[in-house]
Amino acid sequence: MKIFYKALAALLLTTALYLPSYAQNSPIREVGSVNNVNISGQKVSLTTDRNNHVEVTVYTPTVVRVRMDKQPLGKDFSYAVVTQPQQTKVNITQNDKEVTILTDSLQARITKNPFSVAFLTRDGKVINQDEEGLTTSWIGEEVTTYKKMQKGERFIGLGEKTGGLDRRGSGYTNWNTDAYAYTTNQDPLYTTFPFYIGIHNGLNYGIFFDNSYQSDFNFGASNDRFSSFGAQGGEMDYYFFYHTKLADIIGSYTFLTGRMELPPLWSLGYQQNRYSYYPETEVFRIAQTLREKRIPADGITLDIHYMDAYKLFTWDKSRFPDPATMNKKLKDMGFRTTVIVDPGIKIEEGYGAYERGVKDDVFLKYPDGKYYAGEVWPGWTHFPDFTSEKGREWWKKEIKFFADTNVDGFWNDMNEIATWGQKMPNNVLFNFEGNITTHKEGRNVYGLQMARASYEGARQHMPNKRPFILSRAGYSGSQRYSAIWTGDNRAEDSHMLLGIRLLNSLGVTGVSFSAMDIGGFTGNAPVGLFARWIQLGAFTPYFRNHTGVNTRSAEPWAFGEEVTEIARNFINLRYRLMPYIYSNMYESTQSGHPLMRTLAIDYTHDDKVYNGEFDSQFQFGKAFLIMPFESTKNYGKVYFPRGKWYDLWTGEVKQGNREEMIGVQYNRLPIYVKESSIIPMQSLVQHTGEMPTDTLTIHVYHGDVANSFVYYEDDGESYDYQKGAFYKRTITYDPRRKTITFGDVEGNFKTKFNHVKVMLHGFDAKTRFRFNNKRTDIREDFASFIDPVSRFDPQGTANPQIGYKVRSMVVRNDNGRFTVVY
Repeated sequence: MKIFYKALAALLLTTALYLPSYAQNSPIREVGSVNNVNISGQKVSLTTDRNNHVEVTVYTPTVVRVRMDKQPLGKDFSYAVVTQPQQTKVNITQNDKEVTILTDSLQARITKNPFSVAFLTRDGKVINQDEEGLTTSWIGEEVTTYKKMQKGERFIGLGEKTGGLDRRGSGYTNWNTDAYAYTTNQDPLYTTFPFYIGIHNGLNYGIFFDNSYQSDFNFGASNDRFSSFGAQGGEMDYYFFYHTKLADIIGSYTFLTGRMELPPLWSLGYQQNRYSYYPETEVFRIAQTLREKRIPADGITLDIHYMDAYKLFTWDKSRFPDPATMNKKLKDMGFRTTVIVDPGIKIEEGYGAYERGVKDDVFLKYPDGKYYAGEVWPGWTHFPDFTSEKGREWWKKEIKFFADTNVDGFWNDMNEIATWGQKMPNNVLFNFEGNITTHKEGRNVYGLQMARASYEGARQHMPNKRPFILSRAGYSGSQRYSAIWTGDNRAEDSHMLLGIRLLNSLGVTGVSFSAMDIGGFTGNAPVGLFARWIQLGAFTPYFRNHTGVNTRSAEPWAFGEEVTEIARNFINLRYRLMPYIYSNMYESTQSGHPLMRTLAIDYTHDDKVYNGEFDSQFQFGKAFLIMPFESTKNYGKVYFPRGKWYDLWTGEVKQGNREEMIGVQYNRLPIYVKESSIIPMQSLVQHTGEMPTDTLTIHVYHGDVANSFVYYEDDGESYDYQKGAFYKRTITYDPRRKTITFGDVEGNFKTKFNHVKVMLHGFDAKTRFRFNNKRTDIREDFASFIDPVSRFDPQGTANPQIGYKVRSMVVRNDNGRFTVVY
């Protein structure tokens, strides 16, 4: 027995001696224990016994930044973040065990031995905390932070990521990739938005990991212990957000990374695209057919075949002999032209853009000073370094070529960077604003910086005229410059529904202006699929019909008369809703809240919205509930969140907080309107440059909750709104006071609407109304959201008009406040 105890003692002694040695020799470098603390204003600086350096900074009462590295922290630089710390009332204290940071919204506790961070509510509920024993560590240059997964925790966000709404159980990589014809579970895709929202126990928080190296997020994939985020190099640099409402987290994130500019009004209209429309007679044929068939449209996009041998900043003179005149004629017809621009500049003596680029020395280089060459559409090419001011200035000068030919939109493609072989060498150098780095850090921000250069160039050469910028690749902050579309999808039902989830997720990460290729880019959409997709497309922010080369034509009339009618009906509805859409886009510029909204934004803690049966449902603004279905479905299960919901087509009311099996009609997407909604609409036009009638129709839906809507209008074209040339008023519905109030007008822009027609849905037929305390005439009216009347049902036989009786009143649109009382 004595021998046993001696052996045990020896073993314990050996283990005790071995553990420190093991820690010292471990391939994993842990952050260690705090040995020095310096508190200065809103910042806590720490060092650890492993010689690691940490800063924790309060940016606002609801935003805290955590930054750490294995060496003294370097220059503070970010392509994403545009906000400095705001002066905030903060109380920072410490004792032997921890440092406590207290704002009026949250508390952060920094444990000293070993270092870890926890974020709590003011009353002590854990919002988010490091996983004990793991916290943050390095494996070589790779740095990762591990977070304890709370009971029942869900995760949403990361932008353009496949899969379901809830990311729990999945892992993702951020490495901007040319993902041609990607599958519905493929990762990574084209963009990097390293921002997610965690949801648990009635709480929600956000984390933005600002690191442009390849990054990886793990939400419980292949482990049952933690969620994590890390990168292949660079600092651990993340921002923590806490608000009681999820929408406010999006607001704080976009306050940090910037919000979109108001887009030109025409870019919200229907866009007819094709890879490719050429020559110019084909472009005019498409434009003329849209007008002849009375299908509203505002844009035609030209793909790479407009160029001379795919060389950027050229026109193929045999196909487009006079592009400036062509684009002017299209504009006279109500169409704006968007052209594709790829970053690759063909290596060819005598080619102007190439020679100017060499002269100005703007291309990406190897360490030995030679230009990097990769092969794309025109052959071997060089690539401008958009992470250098010199490269962006060169590109901005080149953009004048298109401005001089009356182009209004710039579609930035192939900017991941895409090259044949898809293996750009990591030893290619990027300027990174004078902080020379490699492809490993520069790749994920390249698309963002290209979009920036295109935006700034267009603004420079199109004075006081808003350009439209679209980009395939991007990084957090891209919303400041461009819309994002989801790349080369497939003509399949699964891709249609995936596209909805991708756009919803982009909305969570601050990208309100987004698109997918309606009908699918690769493959040939069956008739039913295109019919369903075009209906859904009317409720996406950028309404883009696009298909690839060697596919069948996919214009609305290419699928037969019945589908033409369906497409026309829903495009018509889109144009009638333009005041609602434009006002919501204005809201995005102010709050960062997206036009296309996952139900998780407003119904965050309702488990049903994360169910795979319902997680493709979305709101279009706050008023509309859109229920997507595969084109082959004749019926399906839907979920109505809490509240009352009006069938857009029949006015029938559905009670919320329940599932229901509904029939799905071929020609009529299931759409519902939330109680108390306020929806401005106009008369039908064929393009946004056409003047509607002088009556603005306001649809008000009876409900039990108060609601307001900010109506916004300007010229839709210039930047004069920044000088006060806008028309804005708040419309409020108050069921307790039984009033509908039109607030005073802000701004000095003259509205195009001299009268307001109020359409009253769900109000008691016997109710009397007063306008500014005077009894007013109420007329019986008919609410129909299909115009012209659909002549088809699923069997192709005559169908009665879709609509129902309501009551309405017409008043003069005075600038002063006026009130309807019922």
